[in-house]
Amino acid sequence: MTTQLFKASERGKADFGWLKANYSFSFANYFNPKNIQFGMLRVLNDDTIAAGMGFGTHPHENMEIITIPLEGALMHRDSMGNEGVIQNGEVQVMSAGTGIQHSEFNASSTEQLKLLQLWVFSEKDNVSPRYDQKSFDIDGQINTFVNIVSPEDKNDGEALWVHQQTFFNLGVFEAGKTINYKVNIPENGVYLFLIYGEIALNDLLLNEKDAIGITDCNEMTITIKQQSKILLVEVPMKH
Repeated sequence: MTTQLFKASERGKADFGWLKANYSFSFANYFNPKNIQFGMLRVLNDDTIAAGMGFGTHPHENMEIITIPLEGALMHRDSMGNEGVIQNGEVQVMSAGTGIQHSEFNASSTEQLKLLQLWVFSEKDNVSPRYDQKSFDIDGQINTFVNIVSPEDKNDGEALWVHQQTFFNLGVFEAGKTINYKVNIPENGVYLFLIYGEIALNDLLLNEKDAIGITDCNEMTITIKQQSKILLVEVPMKH
């Protein structure tokens, strides 16, 4: 097992007033040549968006985009004609493919919105753009990883799917538990992002918003020190 710890305090940061952003990888005004991506995972942004504010219409192509609201709700509109709200407890996926345009705004005029947005490179270019969203009962399935995103060819119908051999898992775990995770595809790496809590893995201690990249490992054991919410992204390391 090879591990690399990414401390929350070492992330790139930006404060635009209406947007407070934390960048796990080089993005926008944050550039670190040693921290561009983790395998095919290119972006993990941890954003807080002020009431009524958001991102105006902008383009994407050949990227799988996964958005996970943590607090509040996101208003989405896109060039495919989709329009709606993604609530905390729901997950949104977009395959940008040949090209889409979309806007994202805080759906509330009074409360802030907190979300994670992740970009994964597509395994094939120029697919037809697509959109989906789904609600997952993470809190009702405590102490287990819930698969929220998987590849199209390995999807059981319960998770959302994308054009990449990636598996997104989300879970809430009680203190004192020991959790095992077995990698679906041996060549994949795992990027674990701790949304809140405290965990230990391979003698490394992680606190809120810390992350760890794991390669050369088919199975891992996570020790839950305090109640924790974990996002675990299994992703190819090469295109």
